[in-house]
Amino acid sequence: MRVLISGASIAGPVLAYWLNRGGFEVTVVERSPEPRKTGGHAIDLFGPAMNIAEQMGVLDRVLDHATGTDRILAYRDGSPRPAHIDYRKLSAAISDRHVEIMRDDLSEIFVDAGTDIEYMFGDQITAIDGARVTFAHSPARDFDVVVGADGLRSGVRRLVFGDDAGRTEFLGTYLSVLSIPKSLAREGESSMHFGADRSVMMYTANHLDDARAVFLFRPTTDYRYDHRDHEGQKQQLRAHFRGMSADVDRWLDELDGTPTFYFDAIDQLQLTTWSRGRVTLVGDAGYCPGPAVGGSTSLAVIGAYVLAGELERAGGDHAAAFAAYEEVMRAPVLGARALAKSIAKGILPSTQLGVRALIGAGRLISILPTPVTAALARLNSTGIRFYNSISVPDYGFPVSAAG
Repeated sequence: MRVLISGASIAGPVLAYWLNRGGFEVTVVERSPEPRKTGGHAIDLFGPAMNIAEQMGVLDRVLDHATGTDRILAYRDGSPRPAHIDYRKLSAAISDRHVEIMRDDLSEIFVDAGTDIEYMFGDQITAIDGARVTFAHSPARDFDVVVGADGLRSGVRRLVFGDDAGRTEFLGTYLSVLSIPKSLAREGESSMHFGADRSVMMYTANHLDDARAVFLFRPTTDYRYDHRDHEGQKQQLRAHFRGMSADVDRWLDELDGTPTFYFDAIDQLQLTTWSRGRVTLVGDAGYCPGPAVGGSTSLAVIGAYVLAGELERAGGDHAAAFAAYEEVMRAPVLGARALAKSIAKGILPSTQLGVRALIGAGRLISILPTPVTAALARLNSTGIRFYNSISVPDYGFPVSAAG
């Protein structure tokens, strides 16, 4: 059975790996001319997703590429002295198993894990007509199943789902990431600055040649976002963050010369189904809970594993497999949506009192013994430990000898 996957970031390579283990013939098409190493930002893998990485035999490599962050310095507007937060204790409260890793590093690890998988870099799908798929640069080919794993702005979703492809809810927040000189950072340390309706985080990783500054803000005026207007996006950052602190001003000074700049609205997909005909969606392409607020990377890894498992279990019957896949993933997706909305509000308090409370909660976790914070967190599996509590079926795939 021939399966075409569009997208070689996270969900695509994980799906390709497990489909290959199940005996499927897999092709992955990726618009970028080569595996992406353009910056990105740090993402989190939680318990169940780490278990899947372990079964793929890549967990040791994932851990070797962890950012190494172990402490946070949290500043609030008007206070030059930071609160010191133990990031390791914070992570232990969220998940029994957790790693923070740069997104591009994780993508590379997942791509390298697969064997006997055809990758078509520098191309993309332009049309899907039944089993026939047309590409921008390669000859048309026939596939039994097509999977969109091409992210929140999925081209496959636009081609197949028509008007429903744009079913998104804006969570009221914008995200921006830029590369800054590593000399401005300290390894193992994340510097965070909080104000009403805005926050900035700056960090590096042991193996990076640069550092990353991540900006989150809730616009106070009617801002019309244009994804093509990079200069306008940079002006928004200057308008919202200039003068927040001397450190933040230094990071903003890098805007014009940064080699990597990313800006996007934090949107949540609201599709009621992820499959039509021979086509289905996985990861952010089908159910992105919201970039930077919803644990979408772990959800993508789990979704890819489940989709591969259901296709193998159904013997290639795509209709039965898609229905089972959506049934298994429905509760995790709905839970992720609810959590993302809560986080989007919680991480950007609208008042200075709220900022104090947010930083105070982080300090409290640092002070309490780790077993106490973990025990308290386990009382709420729909809250901060949601991703640790997702139940993943065992599909009986042969695991990697390295896993």
